[in-house]
Amino acid sequence: MVDVILLERVEHLGQMGEVVKVRPGYARNFLLPQRKALRASKANLEFFESQRAQLEATNLKRRSEASSVGTKMDGLSVVIIRQAGETGQLYGSVSGRDVADAVTAAGYSVERRQVILDHPIKTLGLHTVRISLHPEVSIQVKVNVAQSEEEAAAQRAGLSTAEIAAATEAAESESPESGEA
Repeated sequence: MVDVILLERVEHLGQMGEVVKVRPGYARNFLLPQRKALRASKANLEFFESQRAQLEATNLKRRSEASSVGTKMDGLSVVIIRQAGETGQLYGSVSGRDVADAVTAAGYSVERRQVILDHPIKTLGLHTVRISLHPEVSIQVKVNVAQSEEEAAAQRAGLSTAEIAAATEAAESESPESGEA
């Protein structure tokens, strides 16, 4: 285990300024290159204490900006069009990159690493996805996965995938066949 000083809040690890023990690979491959931590040495502890006020002010400014963007994004719903089988199972899945691209297209700047998927999205329907704007600020975004814009509108209205399929099938059977005279 390696001791590191956290330069910002890290989820499931600790707050800014804490000295925590982590595995060497986690420190070497994630915390240190991302500038989220420093190795815990006497010189680095002194450096951190001298820079603490500036780091806290920067963190407070970034958190307030993220919370203001979060209030604007609150209640955001995005539509992702995908092909699926008859049972509503997607041919593939919706990734964090897909969600980030949809939110960016809606007018907000979100990176793929900010999208936190608790489980893969592999079915049609409405899904709730968490977006971390700052280590201390996260929001919920509704992701509407559908096969077409019409289906997305029906899902927003509260219809299930089976009800939508039945309505589509009924509409197709009622329409007169073109080409027969």
